[in-house]
Amino acid sequence: MNLISPFMRATALVSLCFALASCTMAPIYERPALPTPSSYADGGAMGGSYSPLPQWQTFFTDPGLQRLIGLALENNRSLRSILENVDKVRAQYRIQRADILPTINAQGQSSNQSMPSDISGLPQRAVVRQQQLGVGVTNFEFDLWGRIRSLSESALENYYSAEDDAASARLALISETAAVYMQLIADRELLDVTRNTYKNRKGQYDLVRNKFTSGVASQLEVSQAQSIMEEARSNVARYSTRVGQDENMLSLLLGCPLPKDLPEVRRLSKIKLLADVPSGLPSSLLERRPDVQAAEHRLKAANANIGAARANFFPAIRLTSALGTISPDASDLFSGGAGFWNFLPSVTLPIFDTGRNIAQLEMSEADRNIAVADYEKTIQTAFREVADTLVQRRYIGELLDAEKSLLNSTTTTFNLASTRYDVGVDSYLNVLDAQRSLYTAQQSYIATRLLRENNALTLFKALGGGWNALAAATTPDPVQ
Repeated sequence: MNLISPFMRATALVSLCFALASCTMAPIYERPALPTPSSYADGGAMGGSYSPLPQWQTFFTDPGLQRLIGLALENNRSLRSILENVDKVRAQYRIQRADILPTINAQGQSSNQSMPSDISGLPQRAVVRQQQLGVGVTNFEFDLWGRIRSLSESALENYYSAEDDAASARLALISETAAVYMQLIADRELLDVTRNTYKNRKGQYDLVRNKFTSGVASQLEVSQAQSIMEEARSNVARYSTRVGQDENMLSLLLGCPLPKDLPEVRRLSKIKLLADVPSGLPSSLLERRPDVQAAEHRLKAANANIGAARANFFPAIRLTSALGTISPDASDLFSGGAGFWNFLPSVTLPIFDTGRNIAQLEMSEADRNIAVADYEKTIQTAFREVADTLVQRRYIGELLDAEKSLLNSTTTTFNLASTRYDVGVDSYLNVLDAQRSLYTAQQSYIATRLLRENNALTLFKALGGGWNALAAATTPDPVQ
């Protein structure tokens, strides 16, 4: 009983110190005000109510694209590496958090020492054996000033930041997969248009060559027809290369070959990739972006480090203690061994450190100020990305209508020019100009439709995965 009492008193002292260490010396965190307007000039204020859209599958409605994104999230190697880093940061937090509580270890020790008679005082050389077994605490720091808790809070915020960085990586992978898939479909459509253009131009070339053989057309017209035909043949090879490269890029993002049973979509008009974008968007949606949340968690981590730096100016109290049995023979440790205990508290008071603690505090405060600037810059950059996308979206419908009208007019012009040439009313030069204008209009119309889909995709990414104001992210538990 005499052995247990001192150890119990030490335990009571530890509990008291934990009760005292319920707060830290870190500054009270206040989120910086948004350094942006409350709404977008081209997006308006929040209008109406939006239904919850928490999953990316709700935005990307095409089944084929949904399948590709699912494969990318499962197999992409870059994302896998980032997720492993999250596990690493979580383990670092758990290591730091463990310092808040004492670590109790069991330790066994065997000592065998031969001593000469003139040292031991015995008539002959003596062998001293000692076996020891005990449990105890080594160099445990009482967190009276919140230093360890501040470091633990900083590690926790770094973990949350890593989680948000991983969310940003997922969002980027989803967006890039969708973008490459849309580019692949657009290039397939351009390839089909170019093949048809080559087929038509080859027919025109054959017609002009036959007219030349009959003495109706000139050698110049034959050369012009051949030139424009070869131009189309060259573009067929160019777009065939781009389609192959798109497929290779998509396979890289997926981390596996393209599914063989995936439908080969060849026109953008055959699919609806994204859900409709609402008419009004508030700038507060930027706070949902993973990179903005990650920047704020880094700010909180820097704020917590100030508390740890402030605690360095105060005394550090540490404890080493043990409780166990000791005996000359190992077999007697649990039966005939003698009990022992030790209780070794220590106090370290900083007196003169050549300004190290002051410099550490100043560095922590500078890191916090840097984190504030980075947080505000992240928000400002996010605001500009969304604002630019909304400006483009404001005029993209008008642009698409103009491109469609241009395509219709150039198609009519080409048909009229071809008819007039066939009946001998007009020269072949007008047919060449009409052919080139039609092909350019076809390419431009496809590019504009791709631009419209990319605009919605960019907005999806710029707003952190959608435009739902009611969606709320859940914070994972790093301890589990």
